Amino acid sequence: MLTTKGLEALRAFVETGSVTQASVRLNRTQPQVGRLLSNLEEEVGFALFQRTKKRLSLTPDGWSFYRQVERHLASQESLQKLAGRLKARQNNHVRVLTAPHLSNAIVNDALAIMAERSARFSASIDSRVRLDIETWVGQENFDLGVTVLPLENPLLEVEPFISVEVVAAMSADHPFASKPVITVDDLSGESLIALHPRSLIRQSLSLVTESLQPQPNIRFETTNGILACQLAARGLGIAISDPFIATSSEVPLVLRPFQPAITLDYGFIFPAWQERSGAVNELANLIKEHAEKRISAIRDQQRYA
Repeated sequence: MLTTKGLEALRAFVETGSVTQASVRLNRTQPQVGRLLSNLEEEVGFALFQRTKKRLSLTPDGWSFYRQVERHLASQESLQKLAGRLKARQNNHVRVLTAPHLSNAIVNDALAIMAERSARFSASIDSRVRLDIETWVGQENFDLGVTVLPLENPLLEVEPFISVEVVAAMSADHPFASKPVITVDDLSGESLIALHPRSLIRQSLSLVTESLQPQPNIRFETTNGILACQLAARGLGIAISDPFIATSSEVPLVLRPFQPAITLDYGFIFPAWQERSGAVNELANLIKEHAEKRISAIRDQQRYA
């Protein structure tokens, strides 16, 4: 039976171009690597190498053999990675993908509760902006994703968990700060801090404002919702914002309901090809509970402000 050490020595030799460099990569001496290659050649029973002017190179049969060796070792490494991922899942590790603002708004508290409940729980958290969400699938390894819907992909299981209505965010000294509700008519001619044209809020807002005369005055535009709220807090205009973003911006803001209502649906995404662990389901439930509490608190704040 061919030894893995011999196969690894062959790959290191081919990839580095010499026995000397292969020995450095494998953290072995040059004679040790030389013996591994010689033993491998004896095991296969045909010439893997040709020696010309003290230089070692692969024979045509050696190259054919090496290509199969590379596939074999790559398959072995893939199995090892899979085993590691499965072991991590058994050890209550969850890989989370979320938009940056959502981590502070509803994910971090859920993670803290999980950590308090079990010393074995661990997580890796990666953030992706909503505009890049389509690149998540096929390029990321994750167990639980949190994002704004809609999202349709046969590789994903999508579960909506909360619907929220956007809010109008402004500074305390804005002329509209005393109004209980901001309507679309209020935006006529007003300075507006707008999000990227591809964003869901911007697209919905464009539809409800298309007949306004004069149109809102978009003096500032940004792809970052938190930055939009920070600009609004400086008195530079009104930002029509996701309430999770507005309350995560860490600046003093007045939030008011916006009419007509623009609804954002949040959902969990799960890889359809893998079974969910208990830790994944528990974390998802906690995120949902905290999201509901957060939105309830925002509505109460608007009601009594």
